[in-house]
Amino acid sequence: MRRFVSFALGVSAIIGTGRAPAVAGPYSEVASAFDPGDGFDLHLSLDYRLDIRRSAILREDVGRPGTGPVDGIPVVRDLVFAGSRHTIIPRLELGLFKDVSFSAAMPYVLSQQGTLELDQRDTPCDFDGADATCVNRMTSSTFADGILPGTGFDGQNGGAGFDADDPTVFRSPTRRGLDQIHLGLTWAPMNQLRDDTKPTWKLGIEGRLPVGKVATIDANDLDGSSGVGRGVTEVRLWTSMARRLGWAEPYVEAWWLAPVSVKSDSLFGDPGFGARSTGPQQQGGLRFGFEGYAVDQGDEGARLAIELSARIVGHFEGRNYSEMWEVFALAGDASGTGPLILDADPTQDMVQALDHPGITNIENYMEMGGRVAARIAVGQKFRLSAAFELTAENEHVITFTDAGVDLPECSGSGTSGCELLDDELVTPGTPEVNPLHVPLTDLVGHRYRTGSALNYVVGVNATLLF
Repeated sequence: MRRFVSFALGVSAIIGTGRAPAVAGPYSEVASAFDPGDGFDLHLSLDYRLDIRRSAILREDVGRPGTGPVDGIPVVRDLVFAGSRHTIIPRLELGLFKDVSFSAAMPYVLSQQGTLELDQRDTPCDFDGADATCVNRMTSSTFADGILPGTGFDGQNGGAGFDADDPTVFRSPTRRGLDQIHLGLTWAPMNQLRDDTKPTWKLGIEGRLPVGKVATIDANDLDGSSGVGRGVTEVRLWTSMARRLGWAEPYVEAWWLAPVSVKSDSLFGDPGFGARSTGPQQQGGLRFGFEGYAVDQGDEGARLAIELSARIVGHFEGRNYSEMWEVFALAGDASGTGPLILDADPTQDMVQALDHPGITNIENYMEMGGRVAARIAVGQKFRLSAAFELTAENEHVITFTDAGVDLPECSGSGTSGCELLDDELVTPGTPEVNPLHVPLTDLVGHRYRTGSALNYVVGVNATLLF
């Protein structure tokens, strides 16, 4: 802590010590209480977000013709994903003590849906041979392996298929509702409004509590497959620093988001045996940038600010919903005969049919991008802003579940095949086997990947400050 304070003071000294205007941007706003002449601060805001995602679904093809024994694993085109989500987020922040505040937010998804199409982006398309540039139902590995039925699946039309010449092969049911509510505390050890020789430094903790219906898909109850929740309790830790200096306000924010627990009906359940890394992915990120004031008429006048910022997010290995999760869940429905049905007890002779949850282990990947925003403020009470953000992700594997774990010793006297354990191998038919592992999609040479992923965010915010 002492080193961080020293760093903060050093940053302040580098930026300068000139007197800053009283009005500053969102990263310098501090909701407080019990200040002279001001009992408490209350900030009310309403956000609208449109998230759009576009990505290519690739597949490792170890059996591709013309591949030599020393060649790398070929990765071929398969599908293209397009998804959108409309979210409205009411939020309040209430001052509790001097430079200490409580916040609450309730993100509500108005609509969420996604589609998968055969990858036919090249013009003209070539479907034949090892150098094919486009994919059809005859050459798609997802269809060849029976993961999607021959006509596809339309979740908005009772699970009906698509026309043979339609590149669309999957459409999700429309989803809406709540996932979590966010409750947080913020403390500002430094506040530029109180001491204009220092930046505003804020520390925060936020608990994200699952309250919504868990997102699942059931081919026999598509109307009931409308949830957007994950059933995950998470904690977000963050810190930010900002300083208004003349016409500009540079800032930086760092954060970490980690799961704490999962609900009993969550898809992140642990089936036991050799299952490892069953928890949700963790994330950590950094945003830095500045606001430039094009118009500033002071505390009671109008102000126009333009924000430019960059964002870096690390997504760490763990289980999560991917672009293919609904397809995997349908292909792993234990009431049917799909190729992804799991075995609940790998030590038994017969398969104990278990639904595939759809979610899969996803490897580490990075997300990087930038944001531009414009903010209009009138006096000290009202602020309206609009933003556009674009981020890209590096290519990463989305079916990454391992086969199990080699046990260091026999897990019980009289266990069948006990002498085979502790051999540095995952032995079939023993408790070493991971019930979540599906060779068809998780073995090297058969795994799915996400590539060319772009995320677009359009947002509008209105804030009242009392």
